[in-house]
Amino acid sequence: MVLMIDQFIGTFFATSLIGLLLLIILRPNKMKKLPKSRKNYNKMENDVVLTSADNEHSLPENVSGPDVIIVGAGVAGAALAHTLGKDGRRVHVIERDLTEPDRIVGELLQPGGYLKLVELGLDDCVEEIDAQPVVGYALFKDGKITKTPYPLGNFQANVAGRSFHNGRVRIEEGTVTSLFQENGIVKGVHYKTKDGQEHKSCAPLTIVCDGGFSNLRRSLCNPKVDIPSCFVGMALENCQLPVPNHGHVVLADPSPILFYPISSSEVRCLVDVPAGQKLPSIANGEMAKYLKTKVAPQIPDELRDAFISKVEKGSIRTATNRSMPAAPKPNPGALLLGDAFNMRHPLTGGGMTVALSDVVVLRNLIKPLQDFHDAASLNQYLDSFYTLRKPVASTINTLANSAYQVFSASSDEAREIMRQASVDYLGLGGIYTSGAMALLSGLNPRPSSLIFHFLAMAIFGVGRLLLPFPSPKRLWIGAKLIWVSIFLSQNSHQMGTFTLI
Repeated sequence: MVLMIDQFIGTFFATSLIGLLLLIILRPNKMKKLPKSRKNYNKMENDVVLTSADNEHSLPENVSGPDVIIVGAGVAGAALAHTLGKDGRRVHVIERDLTEPDRIVGELLQPGGYLKLVELGLDDCVEEIDAQPVVGYALFKDGKITKTPYPLGNFQANVAGRSFHNGRVRIEEGTVTSLFQENGIVKGVHYKTKDGQEHKSCAPLTIVCDGGFSNLRRSLCNPKVDIPSCFVGMALENCQLPVPNHGHVVLADPSPILFYPISSSEVRCLVDVPAGQKLPSIANGEMAKYLKTKVAPQIPDELRDAFISKVEKGSIRTATNRSMPAAPKPNPGALLLGDAFNMRHPLTGGGMTVALSDVVVLRNLIKPLQDFHDAASLNQYLDSFYTLRKPVASTINTLANSAYQVFSASSDEAREIMRQASVDYLGLGGIYTSGAMALLSGLNPRPSSLIFHFLAMAIFGVGRLLLPFPSPKRLWIGAKLIWVSIFLSQNSHQMGTFTLI
């Protein structure tokens, strides 16, 4: 309950990275670096199949076609295709659009997500792309700066967050139109290639990870999509962040403004516009006026000129932020993954970490299974996936959804006190800062730690409110603060935080 309070904790950023990872996971020039004896590529009708010649898994000689169909080649799909290919599985990946994405979100990889890349053997994906190291956050409120570093002391020097431009893939292009079943078991997909030809691909396992706008999820889950806000984004140039190599969160009115580096010469700016507020029109100039008159005065001095310059150039983009609890309908032969399955507010940048964590869980779970055509055994393994992913996913989801609410401005006095208390709590140092940042960064995404910091945050906020004398008014506000924290935590509950099975 008081849970939500800690989430705000160093959290910020809208991120879920998505196309960038695919860039290096499946790009041809990376493949060419591998010895011929280790990788073989076969073209099977319209299937792109990746096999490995020196691993324990191989397809029975009397069985043709891929072991796995992966729908979507974003972060989850690309990482999974790579790791299953290394394990000797025959993988068919179908991606709707291979043009380089033009995104304003999905550009921050938390340290916990980076460690998952290392575990999957994909850490070189953030090399040679001008990715910028991120070692913590800086929170701005009422002209004061609170620095909150990641607890990286026990890790190698290369472990940090990464932020960068999102995009670039190369793989087979096609649009999956539907799943097809036989006797209640998903057997594959129908899809169209770019030239309009219709095809059918069959495999004992189909994994759908076609993103937040998935058109296939309804057959595999009970989607309840919430839209808490929108981001207005732009890439600032010719400016330096006040605190280098940090993500910046401005606790503005009505909701947070985010800044983080995406290259050595650019800084991403994301202005949050809450769902209850009408999004100004870009076309008629309302957006530019809103950004210059309402937002610009709240931006740190070091970034304000670059911000106004970009607004005047008209380089403004918008993106809808979505949240969706994981509510699967177990369906033999198929599985949901990534944003098609589960979304949280992008403030904390946890999407990439959840996606890669899920890939690691799934890889480890099905690795002992020799033959995916053994439907009974395969489905037993898949059913366990939803339970095994819960600790990490539920912690990060709760943190993200609650943090957004805590960091947003409110006319309610108790909520404003909570907002200030969250910033001050992060500035306490010691286990309070390091523990909270370990949650945010994905380095220690444990529910027990999340509960501890929620409780500590509540005690901290109420305790200092009642000192030095607990007057009737302060007691009343303290009671409201507790009530608000319970309300917000329950609201996060309904957004899918701890109900991930």
